[in-house]
Amino acid sequence: MTEPAVRQRVVLVTGLSGAGKASVLRTLEDLGYEAVDNPPLGMIESLVARGGGRLAIGVDARSRGFDSGQVLAALSRLRSNQELQPELVYAIADDTTLMRRYTESRRRHPLAPQGLVAEGIAAERQLTAGLRIAADLTVDTSSLPLPELRQLIERHFGAETDSGTGRLVVSLVSFAYPKGLPPDADLVFDARFLRNPHYDPILRPRTGLDEAVGAYVSADPDFKIFFARVADLVEMLLPRFVQEGKKYTTVAIGCTGGRHRSVFLIEKLAERLAPKSAAGDGTELRWRLHVSHRELARDEKNLGTGALPVRFQAREA
Repeated sequence: MTEPAVRQRVVLVTGLSGAGKASVLRTLEDLGYEAVDNPPLGMIESLVARGGGRLAIGVDARSRGFDSGQVLAALSRLRSNQELQPELVYAIADDTTLMRRYTESRRRHPLAPQGLVAEGIAAERQLTAGLRIAADLTVDTSSLPLPELRQLIERHFGAETDSGTGRLVVSLVSFAYPKGLPPDADLVFDARFLRNPHYDPILRPRTGLDEAVGAYVSADPDFKIFFARVADLVEMLLPRFVQEGKKYTTVAIGCTGGRHRSVFLIEKLAERLAPKSAAGDGTELRWRLHVSHRELARDEKNLGTGALPVRFQAREA
């Protein structure tokens, strides 16, 4: 089969002030994108028309005469060009986090230079609401440390994603419920009802990457039917996501500690999805898998071992 031509990637980065737009742009610049922050809205298409390599453009409410409708119209025109692969990233955070960041930095909100920060946040949410709805990727940085934000952007926009095929990026994430849901999760499954290896003193220090832990979890009488139904649902949805042009989706499975049951289930789901390269009718399904275990990664970082059990490399299916 002939490989499709590589299209120029154009990433528009927008969102709320204080939510991490600048960090997203810097990460894209580190990945080799030419980064342009906050140009006049009328220049977006002329910047793209210059051609060349990958381009990241920061767009936000600081622009004079900012109008989200103009941004969306420009994005629509870019998407009509078959030589381009334009995407819109929207950075967001909750009000409490934004207020804390502005308090710590002692900066004024750009939409309320003489007023309350809360008023500026509310105004910006309303002004950019249309962009959030249209975004290909929404990044909630409320509880997302900067290293994890960089990893998220790298796996969505790194060199291995530049084939121009427009493949759906499927992120499979294990997590611990007490530490919060992954902010970008689209599908969330709860594995806390399964038998817990934590209560076995031999298995407790191990993880779901260990065969003995997997055997213990699999022995639960409800494991087989639970996993089958989760996998069937995900396999049914992914082709539809591809058909509708969705670019990113995150499937998260959680348990109490995020070390045993959820890790094992994510690994099993990755094995199940990886061979699915074509639909039953012969229609090619194209997506890339990224597997990460949030709590295992954080544990390793806290211990300072440097051996993170996180796999961000693509598993193509």
